[in-house]
Amino acid sequence: MKSAWIEGDAKAAIDRYGKAGIAEDLALRVYSTRLLGRDRKLVLHGGGNTSVKTTARDLVGENVAGLHIKGSGWDMGSIEPPGMPAVRLEALRSLRARNALTDDDMAQVLRSTLLDPQSPSPSVETLLHAFVPAKFVDHTHSTAVLSLIDQPNSEALCVEVYGARMGFVPYIMPGFALANVAASVFDKNPKVEGLILDKHGIFTFGATAREAYERMIEMVTLAEHRLQKNRKALASAKLPQQIASATDVAPILRGTCSLRDAGGTGAHKRLILEFRTSEQIIDYVNGKDVARYASAGVLTPDHAIRTKSWPLIVPPPQAGKLGDFKNSAHKAAQQFIDTYKAFFERNKKRAPGATMHDPLPRVVLVPGLGLFGLGASAKDARIAADIAEAAIEGIAGAEAIGRFTSITEADMFDMEYWSLELAKLGARKQLALEGQVAVITGAGGAIGAATAKLFAAADAEVALLDLDPKAADAQAKAIGGNALAIACDVTNATSVRAAFDQVIAAFGGVDIVVSNAGAAWQGRIGEVDEAELRASFELNFFAHQKVAQAGVKIMLAQDTGGCLLFNVSKQAVNPGANFGPYGLPKAATLHLMRQYALDYGADGIRANGVNADRIRSGILTDEFIKERSKARGLSEQDYMSGNLLTREVTAQDVAQAFLAQALALKTTAGITTVDGGNIAAALR
Repeated sequence: MKSAWIEGDAKAAIDRYGKAGIAEDLALRVYSTRLLGRDRKLVLHGGGNTSVKTTARDLVGENVAGLHIKGSGWDMGSIEPPGMPAVRLEALRSLRARNALTDDDMAQVLRSTLLDPQSPSPSVETLLHAFVPAKFVDHTHSTAVLSLIDQPNSEALCVEVYGARMGFVPYIMPGFALANVAASVFDKNPKVEGLILDKHGIFTFGATAREAYERMIEMVTLAEHRLQKNRKALASAKLPQQIASATDVAPILRGTCSLRDAGGTGAHKRLILEFRTSEQIIDYVNGKDVARYASAGVLTPDHAIRTKSWPLIVPPPQAGKLGDFKNSAHKAAQQFIDTYKAFFERNKKRAPGATMHDPLPRVVLVPGLGLFGLGASAKDARIAADIAEAAIEGIAGAEAIGRFTSITEADMFDMEYWSLELAKLGARKQLALEGQVAVITGAGGAIGAATAKLFAAADAEVALLDLDPKAADAQAKAIGGNALAIACDVTNATSVRAAFDQVIAAFGGVDIVVSNAGAAWQGRIGEVDEAELRASFELNFFAHQKVAQAGVKIMLAQDTGGCLLFNVSKQAVNPGANFGPYGLPKAATLHLMRQYALDYGADGIRANGVNADRIRSGILTDEFIKERSKARGLSEQDYMSGNLLTREVTAQDVAQAFLAQALALKTTAGITTVDGGNIAAALR
C-alpha cells in the first residue's frame, strides 16, 4: 500500500478551510480522513473513524480541550469539517474512573459533551479515541489486517509482524469496555504506534495527521507482506461445463430471496440485486470448502448490520437446466431463512424486546458465476456487494495463510441487533414501491417522464426506455438517484430484449411494466395508406405485446407476481373521426390488456390500462392543440378543458392513475379513465 499524502494538497486544504475559520489541525484531520476513506481496502460504508485532540471553542465562547471525531452519518471519503463534531475531552476522560457504563448511558453522555448540540452524534468508538493520549488517531477496517487477525492464532501473528510496535486488544464489542481495555493495553506500553483490535480492525496514532496516516499505511503494508508468505490456493470444486448467464439467474434468485404474501393481500417483500464477478470472486465461490469458510462469520463485526453474518450459497446454475436451478435455489433460500430464524430464537434473550429483522439473505454466492448483493434499494444492494467483495478478499487472504476465524455467534447477534450500530443506517420510512423495479416505455415524453418521476418518488427503481436516448437520459438525470436511461425501439424485439436485459443487469428483475410509448396516425380509414396503418399497429399494438412479453417472462422467473400497465387511450372506446389508424390498434391493445389479465392472473400478474384524453404530450403537441381548437371555434384553454369537470388533464394526472393501479393489488383487467369526464368514452 502506498501513501497518498501530497504535501501541496495538504497545504491547499489548510488554505481552503482556513478561509472558513477552520483551524489547521482540523483541516489536516479532514484531509487525511478523506485519504483513508477513499481507499476501499481500508474503509467501506461507515466503517472506521478518525479524531484529533485540540482546543475548541464552545457556544458561550470559552476555549476548552476538545476532541473532533467522525460523526454518525458522514462518509470518510467525502467528509467535511461539520462531519467532525467536537466533544469535551476532559469530561470523557473522567469516565475511565467508572467500573461500567451501559450503551444507552454512553450514547447520552456523548451527546451531552457535544460543544454544539446540533452536531451529528459522535462515533460509538469516541471513548477509545479519548482514552489514548495521541493527538491524531486513525481507525480502519483494513482488509489485509483483518486477514491477519481473523485467525485462531491472531495474537502470535501480530507479534510476528509488528513486534512491540503495536498493542494487541482481544475482541470486545465497541463501547466503554473496549475503550477501557484498549487504554489499559496502551498504558502497559505507551510507546506503541497503534493498536490491533482482534477480529475488528486497526488503530494508529501520531503527533501529526501525516504521521498517524502514514503509520496506518505502513502497518497495513506489513500485513500485506505477511499475507504473501507461504500462501496456499483455494481448492476448486467440480462444476458443470456450461454455466447459465447472470441475466437468466438474477430473476430466479430475486424471486427465491423474497418474502411471499402470507395474508392474501398479494404483497411481496422484494429486494434489488447487484451482480459482481471477477477472477478473485470466481476462485472464492468455486472453492471446494466455500460452505465452510463463507459461512464462518463476518470479516469485521460492523458488516453484520448490512449483510447478515453469512451468505446464501446456491448450487451452480447449469445452462439449459434453469428449472432445476430454480428448485434448488428455492430450497437453499428457504433453508437460509429457517437458519436465520433459529439464529434469532437462540439469541433473542441477548436483546430484550428486539424484533427480528427480515430473514432474507443480503449476499448470494453462485458457483461458476459470481455474487449478488441484495438490498431494499439499488444503493443498499451496491453496499452489500461492496462488503461481500471485501469479505471475499479478506477471507481468501486468511485462508491463504491459515484458517479464517470470525467472532462468535453471540457476538455476531449482538452487533446485528445493537441499537448504536443500527443508528448508522438511520431512520428509514418504507414507501409504497420499495424494492420494486418499474420499466416505463416512452419515458422521454410527458406521460412517461411524469410516471417515472412519481414511481421513483414512491421508492421504485425506475428504468426509462425511449427511442430517443437523449430524452431518456435527460429525464433520468432529472429524477436522479439510480434512475436508468435505456435507448429502446419498442417495435424491435431484439431492442426490447436487450433493454430488459439491461434492467436485469442493473436491478435483478422487473415488477412493473408501464407500456406507454405511442404515436398518433390520422386519416379517413377508407383512404389511409396501408403502410401507415401497419406502422401504427407496430407501435400502438405490437410494441405493447413485445414489451409485455418481455416483462412477463421475467415476472414468471421471479414467481412473485407483477403488474402490466398499458396506455390505452380513449380512442379505444370512443373513436374520433379521422383517427382510425390510431384508434384501431389502441382498441386491440385494450383487449391485449384483458388477455394478459386472463392468462396470467393465476400467476399473480395483474394487467390494467389507462384511458386518457387531451394530454399535452408528444402526441398532443402545441401545434395540434392550436389546430383542433381553431377547427372547433374554441380557445385553447376551452378545448383542453372540454370535459364534464371543465379542467385540463395533465401528464401528472395520468401518472397518478398508473401509480394507483400499481398499488391496487387486487385489481386486474381494469381501465382507469383520466379525461375529466367524457360520457361518450365511458366504458359500458
